[in-house]
Amino acid sequence: MATRLDLNYDRQVADVRARVGSYAKRLWGGSPSYRDADADRIIALLVPRVEAGQARIAQLTDAYIARVVASELGGGIVRGTVADVSTEALRGVPADEVYRRPFVTAYTELSQGSTLTAAVSAGGARLASIVDTGMQLARTHSARQAGERTGVELWRRELTGRENCGLCTIASTQRYHRGDLMPIHGNCDCIPKPFFGNASTQVIEPKLLEQMHAAVEAEFGTTDRGARFIDGKGSYNDFMDLIVTNAHGEVGPTLGWRWQHFTSKSDLDL
Repeated sequence: MATRLDLNYDRQVADVRARVGSYAKRLWGGSPSYRDADADRIIALLVPRVEAGQARIAQLTDAYIARVVASELGGGIVRGTVADVSTEALRGVPADEVYRRPFVTAYTELSQGSTLTAAVSAGGARLASIVDTGMQLARTHSARQAGERTGVELWRRELTGRENCGLCTIASTQRYHRGDLMPIHGNCDCIPKPFFGNASTQVIEPKLLEQMHAAVEAEFGTTDRGARFIDGKGSYNDFMDLIVTNAHGEVGPTLGWRWQHFTSKSDLDL
């Protein structure tokens, strides 16, 4: 159950994400055109604002993890250097390249016969996804570094109630080791939270199994409680077989349904 500390942290992070996302949307939508010169101008304005937001989320996350650990284990708050969460540090790709992709999306749509309105909309959607993914990566990377400093080995994902898809609901019932902390997906806003329960317990939220059943039913239109015949073939042993962690080339571990595969980082629009 979320504590006041969790709620305050989540509110502050959500505010940063909303403000940066809104700025990106206005900047994109207010451009008179989307030629190379416009791309240069928008990127020059956008990247500093986005990276300032990522840095703020990293600071908030670092402070949050330190306070959670101090509250649970006692002793003083252990603070240190906050993780580098620049776009290039998070993705291994220069920011200019990352934020030019929405323009490539728009140009591609136009080359395939889309209207200018549809092409601009597609580019804007990709920009929103890229910005939001950067915010969540700043959270997970800074949480991982804070965990290493404070000695936290086990983690869970706290659902916030805003973007809780079936994947998040399933994953939130599990505990994670630090090395594979909290895979994300597009628009994910789960909170990485230290787990101090029994290390041998894998399913940490059995009551959420009911939510998991409902999420799978909504996705597949079936009520099979064992999830063995979701695909009509009996291919799965239980609900945890339905999700997989894909290794995205830039953003790292990414949640997906097991039968949905991608072959390269470009296949996931993050």
